[in-house]
Amino acid sequence: MTERITAPAGIAPAAQYSHVVSARGRLVAVSGQLALDEDGALVGPGDPGAQARQVFENLRRCLAAAGAGFEHVVKLTYFVTDMAHMPQIRAARGAHIPDDRLPAASAVRVAGLVAPEFLMEIEALAVVPEPADG
Repeated sequence: MTERITAPAGIAPAAQYSHVVSARGRLVAVSGQLALDEDGALVGPGDPGAQARQVFENLRRCLAAAGAGFEHVVKLTYFVTDMAHMPQIRAARGAHIPDDRLPAASAVRVAGLVAPEFLMEIEALAVVPEPADG
């Protein structure tokens, strides 16, 4: 079971993430995902909303391959070339993760990614609960 602590005593409340997420189970680490379709083609050149939606779809597929889902995500790390893209990223995240169970998160502005057409890269950590003994 995952326990979320969004505002520990003495810490300012978090607006778009949880300060602390603790969990027990099997760790699933998903490498940073880019806005590439299944054929390796860029989705949404110059469009942060389209890129964010593709990145979250890629995260969903990676999590599913490991037997996990967004309900198991405990940490997201956003690497973005422009912080102005965060509203589009939050909208894409909102299609997969409800506001009442936001994971811990870090957002890092970077000078660039592996190629200049990429506007963001997002990685995830998930914890899948171990099956109950029975």
